[in-house]
Amino acid sequence: METLTKNTNTSIKKTYRKLGFTYLETAEIVVNINELIANYTVHYHKLRNFHWNVDGADFFELHQEFENEYNLVKEHIDTLAERIRVFGIKPSMTMKEILDVSEIKEVKADKMTSVEMVNQVLKDYDILHNKMLNVVNAALDIGDNVTEQIITDFMRILEKRNWMFTSWVK
Repeated sequence: METLTKNTNTSIKKTYRKLGFTYLETAEIVVNINELIANYTVHYHKLRNFHWNVDGADFFELHQEFENEYNLVKEHIDTLAERIRVFGIKPSMTMKEILDVSEIKEVKADKMTSVEMVNQVLKDYDILHNKMLNVVNAALDIGDNVTEQIITDFMRILEKRNWMFTSWVK
């Protein structure tokens, strides 16, 4: 496997891979991506539940926003699973494994107010953001700039949505 070395005229040199990583190099990234997928999956189902159960004067607005959110999350989950495949591993988790791994917990939404639902989304964002940081740090450790960029893009979207929902709930 060919590597490129970037010389920055300092005593620190960083090695960048042209293509491919070993199983050991990607193990930490895959573990962190799986944790992110598990949290995203529970978050996805909460959003579907909120979409189905939102009531009141905010119905039309939040019904659509929750749908926008779960469609985006579904795309992110797929992108993450495909990234694991790039590393030569098949992503596979049962719902029990997902619920065991996820820090995001299910909620019963049928009696929640729209404000409570949005507050739940904001709590989930905090957990998701931390999980994304774990993936970024693992990727940076081995010079995996592609995974780092994917997650950075996800973080950019999440931070904007966090600002928007935080503004809405005030």
